[in-house]
Amino acid sequence: MQQSSSVKDLAEHLRRELDRYSPGGKLPSSRALVERFHVSPVTVSRALAQLAAEGLVVTRPGAGAFRARPRTTEAPTGDTSWQEVALSADGAADLVPRTVDASGVTVSLAVPPPGVLEFSGGYPHPSLQPERAMAAALARAGRRPGVWQRPPLEGLPELREWFAREIGGAATAAEVLIAAGGQSALATALRALAPPGAPVLVESPTYPGMLALARAAGLRPVPVPIDPDGVRPDLLSDAFRATGARVFVCQPLFQNPTGAVLAAGRRAEVLRIARAAGAFVIEDDYVRRLVHADAGPLPRTLAADDPDGVVVHVCSLTKATSPSFRVAALAARGPVLERLRAIQVVDSFFVPRPLQEAALELVGSSAWPRHLRALSAELKTRRDTMTTELARHLPELALPHIPSGGYHLWLRLPDGTEETALTAAALRAGVALTPGRPYFSAEPPAAHLRLSFAAVAGTREITEGVRRLRAACDEVL
Repeated sequence: MQQSSSVKDLAEHLRRELDRYSPGGKLPSSRALVERFHVSPVTVSRALAQLAAEGLVVTRPGAGAFRARPRTTEAPTGDTSWQEVALSADGAADLVPRTVDASGVTVSLAVPPPGVLEFSGGYPHPSLQPERAMAAALARAGRRPGVWQRPPLEGLPELREWFAREIGGAATAAEVLIAAGGQSALATALRALAPPGAPVLVESPTYPGMLALARAAGLRPVPVPIDPDGVRPDLLSDAFRATGARVFVCQPLFQNPTGAVLAAGRRAEVLRIARAAGAFVIEDDYVRRLVHADAGPLPRTLAADDPDGVVVHVCSLTKATSPSFRVAALAARGPVLERLRAIQVVDSFFVPRPLQEAALELVGSSAWPRHLRALSAELKTRRDTMTTELARHLPELALPHIPSGGYHLWLRLPDGTEETALTAAALRAGVALTPGRPYFSAEPPAAHLRLSFAAVAGTREITEGVRRLRAACDEVL
């Protein structure tokens, strides 16, 4: 009988037939399964591997696959309640609790249930990812001599040089470390620049993942409000003076979640204020490659205008490629670079060389600029579709700023709206949202939503998602 050729279907069929074999009994050969189910040898191999991972089958090279023998004894349940005391006792003297709340991050990482449209996603849809170019780059990288050898701890020199050119100004390859994604680079920077218990200034609102990193390191996030022109220098100066902080984390370009761009007149002022406070600025340049087609010339990085080593710069290839393409740069000038390097080496040794080689192959290929141009045009189309649909069907949701880069919109809800109630109603209606509360390190001024227009398949899904959101608002508002 012919069966579906999918690995999942074949594994399910074999799972149902396992009772025909005694424990330790041999299953039909791979060749026999190929002929019986009209599937490829790869499909058979993967289906058997799936059953082996479930503990149902044991595979022996050269001998075949066998039904696994049942476990003779049940593992003891154990009692882990002692850990509550141990974990609490370790932090008893901490000025800031180091319990990790990842809920604000997992909202944008979790895959919604089937049939639910993903307005909560933190990464572009697979249709926006350069999958063919990445596959080709990975294949070419695999043929490079020494690709599986240990790379330099700081990263491949050619890749560091490429990132230095992207950062601009006087940045050099010697000032760049290759990191395993922007989140890892931010964690390294926070640990290097601030001791546990210290305050760290953050934009308000800001990226929940950064707030989680700071709190996990025992730091105390202090909010500094922003407006459509970015962080307000007067409030930044006040915050440095009031707290004695030595670190300010900011996203000057298409800030997450507001989409704000730090105004030209404020850039030098922010650096001057930080330098006067003897403080570092961590520049999270996370989305420079997700610019929209109508954006015009982009401002330089803050690092490019900083000769004094005030800025510790973080940038990544991940957002413009794939969640799994975790290659980033951590750049700094002066003695702090050695501290950053030491922490990164202790934490992770180095970024796998095949991934670094693949990154070099990708950004050096003709497919890379083509991908960025296509991505730029598509993001603008999606943004325009979402803003048009929101204005038509949900005028009560305020959109104070329409960004020219990034992948999301930041909406203010009517006064008195319960974010959690609306998020739950939207999920029932078939659309996943990101509530605004996790983006604030202190009490928020109002209820908000962040809507991603990049995580769904296309404009049709955006239109349908707004229709479903309308139904949820009718239920809650």
